[in-house]
Amino acid sequence: MSWKIKNQLQNILAEEEGYSIFPAGIRTRFALCYPNHYNVGMSNLGLHIIYEQINVRDDTAAERFFMPEKTLEKTYEQTNTPLLSLESQNPLYEFAIIGFAVSFELDYFNILSMLSLGKVELLAANRDENDPIVIAGGPCSTFNPEPLSLFVDAFIIGEGEETINRFLNVYLSSRGKNFSRREILLHLAQIPGVYVPIFYKHHYDSSGKLISITTDGTVPAKVNRQWVRDLDKYPAHTIIKSNHTEFSFYLIETARGCGRHCRFCMAGYCFRRPRNRSLKAIKEMIEAVPPQKKIGLMGPAVSDHPQIDTICQYINEHQHPMSVASFRADSVTQVLVDSLAASGQKTLTLAPEAGSNKLRHIINKGIEDKHLYTSIRMGIKAGIKNFRLYIMVGLPGENDEDIEAIIKMTHNLRKYMDDNKAHGKLTLSINPFVPKPFTPFQWMPMADMKKISNVLKYIKNTLKKDRRIEILTESPKESYLQAILARGDRKIAQILYEAHKAGGSKKFRHIMKEHYLDENFYLYRQRETNELMPWDILDMGVKKEYFLHELAMAKQHKTTIQCFAECKRCGVC
Repeated sequence: MSWKIKNQLQNILAEEEGYSIFPAGIRTRFALCYPNHYNVGMSNLGLHIIYEQINVRDDTAAERFFMPEKTLEKTYEQTNTPLLSLESQNPLYEFAIIGFAVSFELDYFNILSMLSLGKVELLAANRDENDPIVIAGGPCSTFNPEPLSLFVDAFIIGEGEETINRFLNVYLSSRGKNFSRREILLHLAQIPGVYVPIFYKHHYDSSGKLISITTDGTVPAKVNRQWVRDLDKYPAHTIIKSNHTEFSFYLIETARGCGRHCRFCMAGYCFRRPRNRSLKAIKEMIEAVPPQKKIGLMGPAVSDHPQIDTICQYINEHQHPMSVASFRADSVTQVLVDSLAASGQKTLTLAPEAGSNKLRHIINKGIEDKHLYTSIRMGIKAGIKNFRLYIMVGLPGENDEDIEAIIKMTHNLRKYMDDNKAHGKLTLSINPFVPKPFTPFQWMPMADMKKISNVLKYIKNTLKKDRRIEILTESPKESYLQAILARGDRKIAQILYEAHKAGGSKKFRHIMKEHYLDENFYLYRQRETNELMPWDILDMGVKKEYFLHELAMAKQHKTTIQCFAECKRCGVC
């Protein structure tokens, strides 16, 4: 075992505050894994939440694992050292439970790399009685677990605070009765919000379409997504303090779920209904923040919190700088913008998603140009000179006029900045639209990759004359790989497995061709609305009829109002 690796992990731990270490042999050990590098994983609030839930019990202990940086990964491989935990530097394969927090599809490849580095059997079907139980939770696991179904024994569907405790109770009880591995998994499958893929069989027709999902009757026919009714019961904030994170913030969650009904947004449907934490609960979390530490407010749209101005004022009173994960241009306030500016924020980020009102109506974004101008005016008044816009291309119904609308909008906003003496940078962050499960666009084809590449090139070439306009784009190849994984079925799990053995993500599309799997089937095919989807075994609480209604509204360029009290439209409430 490499002392170099141990020393590096111990040095990271020495710079942290708030982690937990328990004597060996007293508690069941849980390997809490984030399939990306330390600085990314430690910026994920969900990791902190589950870490605390496991460690606050008296019978379980969580230790963290991260995907090592390239140089450290090579050291692991060269010394044949298994992947080690941060807290005790024990190998991954020795832990009873291995849990992955999965937020991004492209991290699927890192899951397999971490299991391999940890000397854990990759295929769930090949694990024996002495092997760990591998579970996964987080957004990707919630909306479509099938691309990981070969590797994960059980998935946590939905929000995890309550489900993870039920899971651990059943697991520990079953293990105490000396149940076999299969018996333990069968008991876990009875827990609301736990999906155990081994008990569900997928059947396909000759064209490759999924035609049925069957069980032997011992597990629920549907797995219901779980959500926390009262957020105040579960404070959500940074548990382990580290300066080596993406932004070095102390994270505080203000709300969960979103009722805006944006038709492209999986989170808006999978984590509905919208819930705000009480002002009292948020104040208590603010009071626990170390002096002078910058607070990062988390939520689907922080500015939508009805008491956002009071929250900002309270943060200011406690002399903390602050930032926000996101805000809506139609609900942002001057108090919020002033607080961000006073905290040293140099750039204000807005998300119109599209340049034309037509496309904004199709996706039900609810943002108009006037909201963008108002937000920029607030930013300028607060002293902020730089602005960023999030844009998607390849949206349903997009044509050349919509691309020109992006360029026109950019020029108009740039001129507005100049007229108001904001001579900073205007940045466009442009990404290809990726259809996601459990959205009204789940049936829609992806736009052709060559067309999207040409659109991105055209926008760049058209706007590059003004050096104060910056264009940032996501790699189309990565977006299209993400699209295959997002709506993939169990056949994609086999491709992931073989791509991993062949060298990783760069081999994925080649392996697909070797298996005669047509990527067009996953990317460019218009799904029939009566087609069985790989994720249809899961129930988000939203009625299929509502998704179809919203798809019809999109095709008619009609908008839908956001959630309101006593609303019963989608089925969740």
